[in-house]
Amino acid sequence: MKETKQGHRSSSKTSSVSSSPLILDLEDFKGDFSFDALFGNLVNELLPSFQEDDRDEGQANLRGTQGSSLPLFPKVDALLDLFKDSCKELVDLRQRIDGRLFNLKREVSSQDAQHRKTLSELEKGVDGLFDSFARLDTRISSVGQTAAKIGDHLQSADYQRETASQTIELIKYLMEFNSSPGYLMELSPLFSDDSRVAEAASITQKLRSFAEEDVVRHGGISMSSVVGTANASRGLEVVVSNLQEYCNELENRLLNRFDTASQKRELSTMGECAKILSQFNRGTSAMQHYVITRPMFLDVEVMNADVRMVLGDQDLQAGPKNLAHGLSQLYKEITETVRKEAATIMAVFPSPNDVMSILVQRVLEQRVSAILDKLLVKPSLVNLPPVEEGGLLLYLRGLAVAYEKTQELAKDLRAVGCGDLDVEGVTESLFSIHKDDYPEHEQASLGQLYQAKMEELHVEGQQQYDSTGTISHAKGASSPPSHQQIFVTVVTELVRWNEESISRCNLFSSQPATLAANVKLVFTCLLDQVSKYITDGLEHACESLNEAASMRERFMIGSIVSRRVAAAASAAEAAAAAGESSFRSFMVAVQRCASSVAIVQQYFTNSIARLLLHVDGAHAASCEEMVTAMSRAEAAAFKGLQQCIETVMAEVERLLSSEQKLTDYRTPDDGMIPDHRPTNACTRVVAYLWRVLDSAFTALEGQNKQAFLTELGNRLHKGFVSHWLKFTFSASGGLRLKRDITEYGEFLRSFNAPSIDEKFELLGIMANVFIVAPESLPTLFEGNPSIRKDALKFIQLRDDFKTAKIASRFNNLMADN
Repeated sequence: MKETKQGHRSSSKTSSVSSSPLILDLEDFKGDFSFDALFGNLVNELLPSFQEDDRDEGQANLRGTQGSSLPLFPKVDALLDLFKDSCKELVDLRQRIDGRLFNLKREVSSQDAQHRKTLSELEKGVDGLFDSFARLDTRISSVGQTAAKIGDHLQSADYQRETASQTIELIKYLMEFNSSPGYLMELSPLFSDDSRVAEAASITQKLRSFAEEDVVRHGGISMSSVVGTANASRGLEVVVSNLQEYCNELENRLLNRFDTASQKRELSTMGECAKILSQFNRGTSAMQHYVITRPMFLDVEVMNADVRMVLGDQDLQAGPKNLAHGLSQLYKEITETVRKEAATIMAVFPSPNDVMSILVQRVLEQRVSAILDKLLVKPSLVNLPPVEEGGLLLYLRGLAVAYEKTQELAKDLRAVGCGDLDVEGVTESLFSIHKDDYPEHEQASLGQLYQAKMEELHVEGQQQYDSTGTISHAKGASSPPSHQQIFVTVVTELVRWNEESISRCNLFSSQPATLAANVKLVFTCLLDQVSKYITDGLEHACESLNEAASMRERFMIGSIVSRRVAAAASAAEAAAAAGESSFRSFMVAVQRCASSVAIVQQYFTNSIARLLLHVDGAHAASCEEMVTAMSRAEAAAFKGLQQCIETVMAEVERLLSSEQKLTDYRTPDDGMIPDHRPTNACTRVVAYLWRVLDSAFTALEGQNKQAFLTELGNRLHKGFVSHWLKFTFSASGGLRLKRDITEYGEFLRSFNAPSIDEKFELLGIMANVFIVAPESLPTLFEGNPSIRKDALKFIQLRDDFKTAKIASRFNNLMADN
C-alpha cells in the first residue's frame, strides 16, 4: 500500500513539477551562490518523504521490491523530470541573461563613446583654462614686481626724506656751533635742557662725527654745500672745536650727576648717566672715573690697613707662614670688594665687562702692587743681607709665597669677572722685576747658606777640639776639628735647601726651557757644594793618615841605643794607635762620602731628571756635570785608600819586626811534640787586621771594596814573603810557618778575592820545602811548576841547606831558573 501511495505521490509531484512554470529564479544565483544549497532546494521536496519511512517499511519495500519489478528508489523518475526541467530553465535563464548582457554592452558602448567625446571637450576646455591661469599668473607676477619696486622707491624716498630732514636739522645745529666764544647762550634749548641730555648727546656725537670726518677727508678743500663759503673747512674746524668744548661740558655735567647718584646709591640714575656717557669715547671716561673714585683707591687708611693685615706688628720681618696667612686674608677681602663692585657695575653700565677689566687691572696695579712693594724689597747681590736676619732665603721664601698667593688672587678675580683683561699677564708683570735675575739670587742664597753652615761646623769643631785637644796631644795624636769631618746630615740639609730652590724654580718658570735652565743652575750649585764638602773631608782624613805616617817615621825602631828602646817602643805604639785611628776615620769618611753621593744621585733621579727631559741634552749634560763634580772626591778617596793600605802595611811590618823571633821557625828537632800554634807575631798581625779592617768591611761597598781588599791582599802576600825570606827554617819551624800561612789564609778568605786565596794556597805548598826530606824536594815542583822560582828561594832558607848538600842536588834546576 505504501508502494501505491509512494507511487501516487511521485506521480503527483511529477505532474506538479511539469506544470510548474518556474523552478529556478535569478535570485538564486545572486549574492553568495552555493551549488549545494541550490541542489538541496530542488530535491528537498522529494527526498524527505523517502527518508521519513521507518525501517520496517523500508525493509518491507526492499523485500517487496525484490519480489516485484518496482525500482529500488521510486522517486528517481520524479527527480529525473525535475532535473530535466531544471536544465531547460537554466538554458532559458542563460539565454535571457545573454540577451540582457548584449543590450547592456550596446548601451555601455554608446555611453562610453559619449563619455569620450565629453572628456575630449573637457580637456580642450582645461587646456584653455590653464593658458588663462598662466597669463593671469604672469600678470600677477609683473604687477607684484612693479608694486615691490614702487614700495622700494617709496621706502627709499621716505628714508631720503627722513635723512634730508635730519640733515637739515643737523645743519641747523651745526650752524649754531659755528660761532664765536659765548655760543652756548645762542644754542637751541635742546642743548641746555637737562631732561633732553640723552638726545643732546646723541646729536652732538653725530655732529662731531660729521664735522671731524669732513675735516679729515677734505683738509683745505671748501664745502660750499654745507657752509656756503670758500673757507668751509676752516669753519668746520671751528665747529669741531666748539662741539668738543660743549661735549666736555656735557660730559662733566653727566659725571657730576653720576657721582651724586653714586653717593646716594641711585642705580637707575647711575645707569641712565652711564648709558648716555657711553656715547662719549665709548664711555671710557665714565668707566675710568667710576673706578678711580672707589674708596679702596683713594683712602690712604685702606693702604695702611693692608700693610697691617699682612705684616702685623712684625714690620718687614714676617715669616713665610705669617706672610701667607696675611696675604690670604687681604686677597680674600679684595676679592669680596671686587665682587660687590661687580654687582653694581652689572646693574649700571651698558658694557660691564669693560668696567670690570679696568677695575681689576687697577686693583692689581695699584693696591696689590703697593703691598708687594712693601713686602718684597729686592736685596743687592753685592751686599747680601745677614744670615742672622734671614739672609736671601727670607726674601726668596717671601717672594714665593707672595707669587703663589697673588696667582690664587688672579684666579679668584677671573672667576668674579674681569672682561677681556689678561689678568694672568698683569699678575706676571707685577713680579717681572723680581724674576729677571731670580736664578742669580737662588745661587747666591745657596752659597750663603753653605758658607753659614761651614762656619757653624767650624765653631762647633773648634769648641770640641779645644775641649779634647790637650788629651789627644798627650796621647800623641791630634784630633781633627769636627767641621772638617763629613756628616751625612749636612749633605741631607744641602739637598733639602736645593730641593726648596727647585720648587721655587718650578713655581716661577712657566716655559719648559726656562725651567730646565734654572733647574740646571741650581742643581749645579748643589754638585759644587757637595763635591767641595766631601772632598775637603776626605783630604783632611788623608792629612790624618799623613800625620800618622810622620809619627811612624819619627819613632821607628831602628838603630837605637839600648837605654832608649823602651821609650822608642812606646812612641811606636802611639804612632800605631794614631795610624789605626786615622784609618778608621778615613773609612768613616769614605762611607759617609758614598752615602752622600748616593743621596745626591737619588735626589737627581727623583726630582731633577724629569724637569730636564723637556730640553734636548739637558739631562745628559747634568749627568756629565755630576760625574765631573764627584771626580775630585773620587781622586781624594783613591789617594786616601792607598794611604790606608800603606798604614796597614807599615803596622803589619812593625808587628812582624817586633814580635817575630828568630827561634819561631828554627826550633830544634829533638823529638818533642811540635808546637802547632801560630806564632805570636802571626796572632798579633791577624788580630790587628781583624780590628782595623772591620771599618773597611763596613765602609766600602761593591767594586771599591773588592779593589781595595785585592790590592791589600797582594801587598800582604808580598810583605809576608819578604818577611819570611829573612829567617832560617827547621823542619818543625816549617810546620809553624805552614800554620802561620794557614792562619793568614783563613783571615784573607774574608776578602772574597779568589786570586789572593790562590796565592796563599801556593804559599802553603811552598812551605812544604822546609818539611819534606831533601831527596823528596824535586817532587814538590812536579804538580806546580809555576812556583818553582819562589820555591827555590825558600829552599835556600832550610837550616840543613848546606849540611844536607841540597845545593848540589838542585844545581841543574837552579841553573835552569
